[in-house]
Amino acid sequence: MGQKINPLGFRLGTTQSHHSLWFAKPKNYSESLQEDEKIRDCIKNYVQKNMKISSGIEGIARIKIQKRIDLIQVIIYMGFPKLLIEGKSRRIEELQMNVQKKLNCMGGKLNIAITRIANPYGHPNILAEFIGGQLKNRVPFSKVMKKAIELTKQAGIKGVQIQLAGRIDGKERANVYWIRKGRLPLQTIRAKIDYCSYTVRTFYGVLGIKIWIFVNEE
Repeated sequence: MGQKINPLGFRLGTTQSHHSLWFAKPKNYSESLQEDEKIRDCIKNYVQKNMKISSGIEGIARIKIQKRIDLIQVIIYMGFPKLLIEGKSRRIEELQMNVQKKLNCMGGKLNIAITRIANPYGHPNILAEFIGGQLKNRVPFSKVMKKAIELTKQAGIKGVQIQLAGRIDGKERANVYWIRKGRLPLQTIRAKIDYCSYTVRTFYGVLGIKIWIFVNEE
């Protein structure tokens, strides 16, 4: 039987790094972990509410959190930061206030920075959001898959696999459909592979999207 493992966890310490960097005593570990989850949820909700672009993509690739004794540094990696940067100082201040309200028990200082990603559709989270937005608008899934493959080609990646599961196109029975282009060496640890799993609520029910992207080999 095939033993499945998360490609990101499998490569930690080689081609992957942690998205949260901090140390805590065992009794405080769960609190710090919940704090990270609150920060990420608050940022995603704010972006979804205020800065949704026409294609329905939030454009957040990942959120990196670094904690020190008196400072929490949050770096948001975005594919489409235009709408956030237009009113940069005001919007970031508003976002910082929202996060601090959410973490009312926090005594340290919070600093939020935004970093732009060169090829947005070369990141699985942004690509999954694009696919999810198209499926919500009832675009035929085969057309969506082909368009997604085209976008990854333009981003200049070496290989991609997209898996879609659920009541695709409103069919009675749930199916699993997948498409692959290029190389995808999942068992090679030195191969840098990005992965994400994403759920989208459509008119027919919940669909699951999984994306593997082969970036390069070190």
